Amino acid sequence: MSAPAPPYEAGEGSSPEPLDPLTAGAASPRERADAARNRRRVLAAAEELFATCDPRSVTMGQIARLAGVGRATLYRRFPDVASVALALLDEHERRLQHELIRGVPPLGPGADPADRLAAFYVAMTSLLDQHLHLALGAETGNARFGTGAYGFWRAHVRSLLVAATVPDPDALVDPLLAPLGPEVYAHQRAQGISGQRITDGLVWLARRLLPPNAAGSPEGRPSPTGQASTPAGR
Repeated sequence: MSAPAPPYEAGEGSSPEPLDPLTAGAASPRERADAARNRRRVLAAAEELFATCDPRSVTMGQIARLAGVGRATLYRRFPDVASVALALLDEHERRLQHELIRGVPPLGPGADPADRLAAFYVAMTSLLDQHLHLALGAETGNARFGTGAYGFWRAHVRSLLVAATVPDPDALVDPLLAPLGPEVYAHQRAQGISGQRITDGLVWLARRLLPPNAAGSPEGRPSPTGQASTPAGR
């Protein structure tokens, strides 16, 4: 879930529309209805398994059995467990991508880079808190870097670093995304660190890494939650 370009042009940085492997190609109405029904059953079964088991231990055989479909049917539609988890996670990530491109500031365009990075951290930790079981099934290890969503987040954060005239944005963009890795977030939560503390720490980081927009006063600028805030350090 890439090219390091800002995701503010139509189609730039965003995940491509996936080709639905259950309905793609020529098929009769009954075949399409059967495929849609199987898709719903597979995704519902996977959602249940990811929510009740360690997502990294879920197998395709478990998903097929719980969904009541044959393994061959499942593999024709999804090549592995990660692709099933990605299908579930995709809808939630697309909503956030839309807000980053067309939403209101500070998450959307119109705020200075520090505020936008802070708002991005708030939104991403909220997404992880709600859907960590899916992210653990879809975006762990090296697989995370190959997803369309990661390419989108990377392009967005890089564009903020460029706007803030950070000397070497390419060297910083991946480290700034590292705390949002599902395994990192799960590890911190397992250590007893609350989601709010993680979010507050990342907001602190964003405000100290990126200077306020030189073109405007930082006084009274909106916080990631929409409330007026004072400059960092006061």
